[in-house]
This record gives sequence, C-alpha cells and structure tokens, in this order.
Amino acid sequence: MRVLIIDDHPMVIEGCRGMLSLQPDIEVLEAHNADEALDLHASGRPDVVVLDINLPGISGFELLRQLLKRNANARIIIFTMNDDPVFAAKAIEQGARAYITKGEDPKVFIKAIRAVAAGERYLSNGLALKLAFADPNLGKSPLDVLSGREMEILRNLAEGRDMTEIAHILKVSYKTVANNCLLLKRKLGARSKADLLRIAVESKVAMKLI
Repeated sequence: MRVLIIDDHPMVIEGCRGMLSLQPDIEVLEAHNADEALDLHASGRPDVVVLDINLPGISGFELLRQLLKRNANARIIIFTMNDDPVFAAKAIEQGARAYITKGEDPKVFIKAIRAVAAGERYLSNGLALKLAFADPNLGKSPLDVLSGREMEILRNLAEGRDMTEIAHILKVSYKTVANNCLLLKRKLGARSKADLLRIAVESKVAMKLI
C-alpha cells in the first residue's frame, strides 16, 4: 500500500514515517506543497493520502478539492492539529474519508489509514462524540453558502492578493476568478471588492480554512 503524506513540516513527515515504519506493507511518499502533491498523486498513484489543512500557497481544503476533481475516488485523510468539529464536518462534507488530529495515539493514525484504504470512513471516538453532540448551529455563518473554491478566493482576497495572483495559485483562468468574485458579491450582499474584504476579515475567513 502506498501512502502519500502531504505536510510542509519535515518533522511531521518524519513522525509519520516513524509511525508507519513497522508496517511492512506500507510505502511512504511525501510532498511538502500542493504542486508536489498533485505531481506525486498522478505519478505515484497512492492508495491513501494524508493531508494537512495548513499548507503554503493554498489551503488543504482547496488541495482536497483539486485532488478529488482529478480522481473522485481518491481516499484522503485530513491530518491536522485542529480538533474543532466544525472543521471535521467541513472536511467530510467536501469529500475527505477521515479526519484525525496530530495529537492522537499513533495506533489511531494507522487504524485510520487501514480503514480508509479498505474503503471505510474514520473519525476518532472523541471527535465522533463532539460531532454527535455539537450544537446544530455551531459554526454557521453567511460563509456557509459558499463553495470550497469561493471560500478559497475570499481567503486569498483577505490576504491581499489580486485576482491575477489568485488565478495563478488556484491554477484557473482570470475569468474564472472574476466570475467567482461576482458570485461572492451576490451571495454575501457585497457591493464592491472592499465589501468582500471587510466580510472576509469580520468572518475570519483567513482562519476558517487553516
């Protein structure tokens, strides 16, 4: 079984290698950013992808979307420090097969990989309980009506990037970004780019996808 670890921290990747070193049937591939991840996913054909949410350039949620666009059957585990059930729910909704935190026991990490490889879904018991008993209105905001791409564009606008830069980062045309900005304005009731930036900052969108 091939497992692709996508994380920009070498120590995290080495830790994952260490956890999997006693599993003789697992080969570990590694990528440190979105470009490496997309190339390795195409050439290495991993059985399971372990993806951090916080990556340089684009968020893990956007990379999740791109990987699933290339292969709708990709088996992806979100592996993050964030144990907020809102993030877990968003990840599962967008197509992740599992969501585990970096503070989990190594046995949970391996169990999740094997479960996802077998076509199952996985949440740790603690996170599953948090989701089961979460307030139904938890995390709801005007941003909940946005698609993953719209969220990513709004996040990049909030970080000061112009539409040309965003198009380059997301590997789409300038026209696609411009059209999405028009949709963003309609959905959020914004009259201008300045309104979009204000909404992004007030809603902490730059933090929402970390």
